[in-house]
Amino acid sequence: MSLPLAGVTVVDFSRILSGPYATMILADLGAAVIKVERPGRGDGARALPPLKDGKSAYFATLNRGKRSIALDFEDETDRALLDRILARADVVVENFRPGVLARHGLDWETLHTRFPALIHASVSGYGQTGPDAKRPSYDAVAQARGGMMAMTGAPGTPARAGGSVAELAGGMFLAHGVLAALYDRARSGTGRRIDVGLLDAQIAMMEQAVTQAAVGPAPEAAGTRHPLIAPSEAVAASDGPFVVSAGTDAQFERLCMCLQLPLSDDPRFVDNAARLAHARLLKRLIEAATLEHPRSYWLSRLTAAGVPCAPIQDMAQVLKDPQLMARNMIVDVLDRFGRATFKAPGNPIKISGMEDRPARPAAPELDGNRADILRWLGDG
Repeated sequence: MSLPLAGVTVVDFSRILSGPYATMILADLGAAVIKVERPGRGDGARALPPLKDGKSAYFATLNRGKRSIALDFEDETDRALLDRILARADVVVENFRPGVLARHGLDWETLHTRFPALIHASVSGYGQTGPDAKRPSYDAVAQARGGMMAMTGAPGTPARAGGSVAELAGGMFLAHGVLAALYDRARSGTGRRIDVGLLDAQIAMMEQAVTQAAVGPAPEAAGTRHPLIAPSEAVAASDGPFVVSAGTDAQFERLCMCLQLPLSDDPRFVDNAARLAHARLLKRLIEAATLEHPRSYWLSRLTAAGVPCAPIQDMAQVLKDPQLMARNMIVDVLDRFGRATFKAPGNPIKISGMEDRPARPAAPELDGNRADILRWLGDG
């Protein structure tokens, strides 16, 4: 069975993270992604660490399986070649600030007039509209303005989330928009404009925080504690912390049985609302038991009892996690010689009939696919 997006061609003007993440998702689903880069320099991510044999692992993992051609928008010959590529493409993806592509006649309005079926997908810091649309932004800026930093880490000490959640969310939402636009075009024959802002994407990830702030009081940072479930946080064992999350009354009862704590009939802990109101006391009572044994002891007992729990793993441990390995969620990225060179997250979208390979194709060399693209255009 062919990949779901086989036959879809994406022209990718984007760089660094949000746009390339979106086109990586589309490439994993079978789209042919042509990465259009600046001559001589290419995507700035090519120079980002960590480097291995002079190649960026960051760039390789986000641009695996794509093709590259270097084109100067101001060069007449290059521009004519780009126009021929666009005429055969299905989707354009870009993450420039609003107005930048208009200077080159590559904005939505111009391209839609020339190529009505072409889908134009944009992701930027603040989206295409609003008073701050033309302001620059990065992931940390969106996390700060969108409330994520204030809710991450310890109370009174704002912290950036460990991953670039705003940029990644922007890429995921952009890919969703592309899929919806492709479905619509199959019926209408007309392309659509997709507009995603990183700040918007960050807010969309704050599902509980927005609701709670509107009702009041506004949520605050709570470390590892879940805002709506108790107990659901890191607790201490004799050799360090682990996470336990008993989200139902039945799970809480089984947790109490494992810990030999007579709490399940205590009115202070009789249901989730009561447990939330006494969350700090509940944690102290749980730790009075868990501090008696190491993490492995409790993880084994709680897992056997059906209580959700997990070790707090560092990334070196994550790379060896048997569940992730079984799901091909840690994959090899090959180099141009077919050698496994980098490790990357796999594709979490598992679709029947779609091969879920443990290795992914190499990222392209800058302008490394010019001859192939010219043959695709009929020049060779």
